[in-house]
Amino acid sequence: MEGGAGGGDKVVETVIAGNYVEMESEGKVRDVKSRVSNFLWHGGSVYDAWFSCASNQVAQVLLTLPYSFSQLGMLSGIMFQLFYGLLGSWTAYLISVLYVEYRTRKEREKKADFRNHVIQWFEVLDGLLGKHWRNVGLAFNCTFLLFGSVIQLIACASNIYYINDNLDKRTWTYIFGACCATTVFIPSFHNYRIWSFLGLVMTTYTAWYLTIASILHGPMEGVKHSGPTKMVLYFTGATNILYTFGGHAVTVEIMHAMWKPQKFKSIYLLATLYVLTLTLPSASAVYWAFGDALLNHSNAFSLLPKSPFRDMAVVLMLIHQFITFGFACTPLYFVWEKAIGLHECKSMCKRAAARLPVVIPIWFLAIIFPFFGPINSAVGSLLVSFTVYIIPALAHIFTFKSAAARENAVEQPPKWFGRWVGAYVINIFVVVWVLIVGFGFGGWASVTNFVRQIDTFGLFTKCYQCPPPLPLAGHLNATAAGAAPPMYHGGHSNHTHNL
Repeated sequence: MEGGAGGGDKVVETVIAGNYVEMESEGKVRDVKSRVSNFLWHGGSVYDAWFSCASNQVAQVLLTLPYSFSQLGMLSGIMFQLFYGLLGSWTAYLISVLYVEYRTRKEREKKADFRNHVIQWFEVLDGLLGKHWRNVGLAFNCTFLLFGSVIQLIACASNIYYINDNLDKRTWTYIFGACCATTVFIPSFHNYRIWSFLGLVMTTYTAWYLTIASILHGPMEGVKHSGPTKMVLYFTGATNILYTFGGHAVTVEIMHAMWKPQKFKSIYLLATLYVLTLTLPSASAVYWAFGDALLNHSNAFSLLPKSPFRDMAVVLMLIHQFITFGFACTPLYFVWEKAIGLHECKSMCKRAAARLPVVIPIWFLAIIFPFFGPINSAVGSLLVSFTVYIIPALAHIFTFKSAAARENAVEQPPKWFGRWVGAYVINIFVVVWVLIVGFGFGGWASVTNFVRQIDTFGLFTKCYQCPPPLPLAGHLNATAAGAAPPMYHGGHSNHTHNL
């Protein structure tokens, strides 16, 4: 199954269902070892897909959403989360419709056998709309996934620093780059069952830790809630939320890992609703407690007092970021394997060795641009806007522009959305809104902010937004009192200021 992902534990049979070919298991698992492997490793159900979507969607962005609230203000922060959550769910639905359409057409023509091949988004665009769409989709998708992986490495270094600051963040990036390189041994999304489940448990704990710890902490002394104050900050925060709910660059790969992918239609919406129960309380509570101080602290962990609960949240997020790195990198592995002709190789060792060159540029970029928070906004405006919102909406419009294509479509638009007219109206709105607000204003704001980070901190900065060292006497006094050294809350030092 999926490029050798299934191994010898399951025999795969071809089944005609819902107008196209699916892949299901045949026969019974014979021994306890295989049963355990099957339970932990081989996931193809709707529940696995839901865990994958929910786990992949929130990731390290959970820690930067309070920073976005400080830029947007409370009301705008909540409204943008709800709005982009719905927009992201709609375009994920469009991607699922296009996947089913592509796969049905191919298998009706009997020109493809997908039992040992993972379908990807650029192949869907190629099959439905031609090579020019394929090339554009491939460029945006790969670039987004590349920087998505970079962000996970930056997040790892940023988080571990709050437990152990004996090493600077750049050194931690070297270490976690080596750790994340082990994801080359995970064959496909079909093998993320236990990781997806654990990832969601980890983000759920972290979100409720942020919420409860902020409420117990209460408003810090002299807290102010000034946002929004500047257009640059406002649209930077908005594009970070655009990025939050644009985690479906891997939707096609998750669908292909399902035994019955036509059941995917509402999974992303249900995952988004659950994610909102994590992001809205945590971002609101942290912003309520710390207000404008978050403008200088893009990682929410940096403002909360050190405690065993915070350390647990940091450790869980580190493990989750390793999982999310795999989610972002696995499609890149597939593209690279296809380019060098190893995608259908049954030797996982050969495939793992071939995948290593993909990790090296990710590692290097994380060291060059360690700007936790601002890089999310830049990726959101320049890449997510097209990959996740604009291209799927336009692809749906052009795929079904003819009356014959609409009449013969495998998936008809729901009646409550107004059928084809309603779908076209929503698609046009998505394209215009995201092009103007997400890419236009958001691109201007996030690139401006990103350039300022480079001007302030420089490339290859050793420890981005690290507090300045305390005078020796102050450090000894804090240690003698049994307290952690106080965190820096001001904006007077170039070492911490985040414009």
